[in-house]
Order: sequence, then structure tokens, then C-alpha cells
Amino acid sequence: MDDDAWDLLRDERLSLARTLTTLSDAQWATRTLCTEWTVRDVVAHLVMTPAGEPSLSVMAAATARARGNVWHASRDLTRRAAARQSPGELVRAVEESAGSRRRPVFVVDANILPDVVVHGQDIAVPLGLHRQVPAAVAGVALSRLWSMGFPFHARRRLAGVRLCCADGTNWTAGEGPEVSGSAGALALLMTQRTTAALSMLQGPGVARLEARLAHA
Repeated sequence: MDDDAWDLLRDERLSLARTLTTLSDAQWATRTLCTEWTVRDVVAHLVMTPAGEPSLSVMAAATARARGNVWHASRDLTRRAAARQSPGELVRAVEESAGSRRRPVFVVDANILPDVVVHGQDIAVPLGLHRQVPAAVAGVALSRLWSMGFPFHARRRLAGVRLCCADGTNWTAGEGPEVSGSAGALALLMTQRTTAALSMLQGPGVARLEARLAHA
């Protein structure tokens, strides 16, 4: 990523930290759209990245314990990290690491900003909170999510519709009937939080996606 993108990441982390300072204990324990994680777990995950955690050896050992399932390994490591830190400690860690460019060796730089954007929505939506994604952040994050293959394959899954961001940016992708909405909603759609995303989107392409989902 270039310096501008790192600056956007820093600002998005700090914005999330401000949201987190308003949460009650019950909200920290709420299940997120990342369904196997609570708010506390998701924040622990976001803190691990700029700390360069997990290391490759730790991840390999966790994956072996999870019988080769990388997702279960990540889930379990994150839950253990969350249990070691209070909500206040996690907020401070988000703030203090906001400008960090560190990451685990197996994480791609370009994926970090979309990760923060998506997990911010994972937290906010179940809590009934609105997290506006700044236009500059939206352009970078949505473009990356659209271009990625594994694990979401957005271009393939969402073929046949045209995505349009309504958050003050001209970002569009795809061809077909329009699906429009906030950057947060589009990010959720592209990362397979489909049920939550469709309720936040508009346009003739939504019906096509709903029909496709019903027959999936």
C-alpha cells in the first residue's frame, strides 16, 4: 500500500476506537455478523494484525490442532487473545497501534483496510449503530474486495449485477441491474454477510441476488 492508504487505515482504526469507547459490557459480549465471534473477539482480531500476530509457527500449530481448518484455528486463537484483554485494554491497543504497518507474514497489506471496514460493520450492525465509511476509504476497500479471489470471490458470486456505492463516491463494479447502497452494505455483500447486506441495499438487482440466494 502507498502512504495515503496507510493513513486511511490509521484513521479508520481510530474511528473504530471512538465507537468502541461508547459500548457497554453487554454490547462487548454481543454476537457479531462474524457469527462465531463476539464484539470483544472481533476487536482482539483487529488488534492482533498490527502486532504481527499470530506468528507463522503459532498459526501452524493452531491449524494442526484444528485438524487443518484454518478458519477454526483463527477463531480459537482470537478467542484466547480476547480472553486475555479487557475491553478497555483492547480499545487502548487499537488506538496505540493505529499507525502500525506491521502484520502477520501471511497477511497481504492491501487486505488490512478492507478487514477493518468489514469488521467495523460486523460490530455495528447487530448493535444498531451506523458506521459511515469515508469516501476515500470506500474506494480503496471496495476495489480490493471486488478484485480478491479467495476467500470471497465477489466478482464470481455477484456476476450479473452492477454494484453502486451511494456514499459520496463514484465507485461501481460489475454489469447488470443496479444494486446500490452504502459502502458498508456493499462490503458486507462482497464478504458473504449476504442476509444482513441485502436488507440494506436497493435497486432492481437486489431481487436477482435474492432469487439466486434462494436457489443456492
